[in-house]
Amino acid sequence: MRKIYAIGEILYDIIFQNNQPKASKPGGAMLNTAISLGRLQLPVNLIGEYSDDPVGEIIETFLKKNNVQTNHIYKYQIGQTAIALAFLDKNNNASYTFYKSYPPERLNIRIPEFQEDDIVIFGSFFALNSDVREKLLGLLQKAREQGAIILYDPNFRSPHQDELPTLKPVILQNMSLADIVRGSDEDFMNIFEADNAEQAYEAVRQYCPTLIYTASNHFVAIQSPTVTAKFEVPEISTISTIGAGDNFNAGIIYGLYNKNVKKADLDNLTIDDWKNIQERAVSFAANVCQSYDNYVSEEFANKVRKKV
Repeated sequence: MRKIYAIGEILYDIIFQNNQPKASKPGGAMLNTAISLGRLQLPVNLIGEYSDDPVGEIIETFLKKNNVQTNHIYKYQIGQTAIALAFLDKNNNASYTFYKSYPPERLNIRIPEFQEDDIVIFGSFFALNSDVREKLLGLLQKAREQGAIILYDPNFRSPHQDELPTLKPVILQNMSLADIVRGSDEDFMNIFEADNAEQAYEAVRQYCPTLIYTASNHFVAIQSPTVTAKFEVPEISTISTIGAGDNFNAGIIYGLYNKNVKKADLDNLTIDDWKNIQERAVSFAANVCQSYDNYVSEEFANKVRKKV
């Protein structure tokens, strides 16, 4: 049976609104994606690290409760589990302050036995971090060798803009390892100064054949060697946008897995195929935006599963 692997940073989020704490929960982009897929009963494995401390134990209990496999988590003894403070603005978008205390050795895990057509997702600043770069490349190269589908979400935000000259070669290498790049309009403006989906694809296609371009609550664009399409997104009211992109990614993976799309099939997907996949992804993101949770609700997940 094919499996799903999410590789990334694991955090504990404390969310503030109007300078008051509103919620706290396990977080990190790839954890958010993994929890939603676990709630949908998909075979998802999270690859990352946290400390053998009380916060780490909270996260581990939460992962197991939500059907996320933890066989490839590095539980370190020196240091503490990372904490993120998320401050929501008037539009319910978040800015972050991080508190991290990692050990000298990072991501000390056994590389999984990837199989053909497994799905691997990675991204965010974790994918640019020199401290874990060698380990991450080992994982991705092994996954490619075994024929897995690899999805990369750069999630490159403006606070790191000053570092772009150093980080851009790493971002481009990540794209070259991927079968699909999924990013926001903000990502591609920051990385390539691309102000539309066509410009973004012109830059990305040199490294990766398929681009999924999201423009907030306006539209989703799909660009591949065989498909060029743009889909409008329905307007919704939001409580928090934390996890919106992560759960859009979960919806893309759910669509690929549920339709049994294999690596060899990616270039053959039609506009109708992509329409159905992105509609599911948009619904995942919309569900998350209407709560303080970073993942789809269990009620939503149950409804999705019943429709299959």
